[in-house]
Amino acid sequence: MGKDLFDNFAAAREVFEAADETLGFSLSEMCFSGDEADLQLTANTQPAILTASVAAFRAVESEGLPKPDFVAGHSLGEYSALVVAGVIDFSAAVRTVRKRGTYMQDAVSVGVGAMAAILGLDVATVEAGCAEAAQGQVCSPANINSPLQIVIAGNSQSVDRACEILKEKGAKRAIKLNVSAPFHCALMMPAQERLAADLAGLEYGDFAFPILHNVDADVNNDASAVCDRLTRQVSSPVRWLQTIENMVGSGVEKFVEIGPGKVLTGLVRQINKEVVYANIENSEGLRNTIETL
Repeated sequence: MGKDLFDNFAAAREVFEAADETLGFSLSEMCFSGDEADLQLTANTQPAILTASVAAFRAVESEGLPKPDFVAGHSLGEYSALVVAGVIDFSAAVRTVRKRGTYMQDAVSVGVGAMAAILGLDVATVEAGCAEAAQGQVCSPANINSPLQIVIAGNSQSVDRACEILKEKGAKRAIKLNVSAPFHCALMMPAQERLAADLAGLEYGDFAFPILHNVDADVNNDASAVCDRLTRQVSSPVRWLQTIENMVGSGVEKFVEIGPGKVLTGLVRQINKEVVYANIENSEGLRNTIETL
């Protein structure tokens, strides 16, 4: 992850080197050739994805692509968006998301929580199914990704019940996800409370361009509001569908996903097929994006 950018762009290489120095171990080596099991630990996954994403953005900058009108990130990606917008210092972000990953993993014992992707139902129907399935436990939408793709999270038993209920309500599929914890639901409150102190201790700079936050999908360029949004994000659903719809409503016609993978590009395509899409995770993607835009 990120090796191609590291090899081909000095600006990207500097980001990986800064992450290594900040964390006190070679995150870059873990990304490029490390053990897959180590990289999948959320305390490592979160700083790794943040670093690879910011490195990709710095490579984009070095090639002279225009600044974005808005930025947004899905869950962890919101930190990457805030770094490139100049609001959070990169080293501070790397330290914080490493703690965030640890806090999230510690919040719920293995096997207690679960997540599942529900395909083919609208938000209202999924919310009703989760409420029916809860039975005194936690079960709620965690990622509202597109009109017909919603991820739910909560106690394992309640998520299992919700999958059956939602299939009866017409879901095309209900797929249990292989995740280490039930993210973005009330079970994450212990992690949220621990992270709140770290976020309160950060310095937040002025926005180079505005962001749309996960918790409300609203446009923000007020640095004083960021700490609260990031704190609540831990246990709140990611409102990605509304985020993209609000961007399109503000006149955005081109979307570029920057960082590992193409998941968000696929979600944008599900939400609106009329806009232009591109993704940049390596030098080939960067060249293709320059041609596309």
